[in-house]
Amino acid sequence: MILLAAPGWAQTCPAAPDHRAALGALTDQIQRSDTEMEARGLSNRMWELWTQAPDEAAQALLDRGMRARSTYDFLGALEAFDRLVRYCPDYAEGYNQRAFVHYLSQNFDAALTDLELTLERSPRHTGALSGKALSLYALGRIEEARDVLAQALALNPWLPERSLAAPGGPLAPLGDDI
Repeated sequence: MILLAAPGWAQTCPAAPDHRAALGALTDQIQRSDTEMEARGLSNRMWELWTQAPDEAAQALLDRGMRARSTYDFLGALEAFDRLVRYCPDYAEGYNQRAFVHYLSQNFDAALTDLELTLERSPRHTGALSGKALSLYALGRIEEARDVLAQALALNPWLPERSLAAPGGPLAPLGDDI
């Protein structure tokens, strides 16, 4: 009888959909892409998979947070993403989206914390890797940023952040400026 009267917070989040095989195939395709346009389409498909939440409740929180962020309502976005990661602590994208809000708010240490949590759950998440590189760069941790960006570019050489690693860029491999 007590279980039937349990509050809504007692509900548990189901496992996130397992898209590793599809994401791996998309990563392989993006690495073989001949054009930025082709790569962008593949990247968009990756984002569709990453932002597929475990259930309707989680999807509603993710969507609410992303809408709030898109209108610069960072407090509203953080509230939604905080609720999402409490409800679905194993869902990587909840942390990644919260990290993006922290990054936009220039709270780079908090962004790094959430990006680490994202990468623990989804180690090949190129969005999280590039976000981590940008956060490290913003904190002046250039060598670490360079290494993380190289990891991201190994997975997706078409990332917009690739210009940072181009010759003469602030995160170019050492020796490329000669």
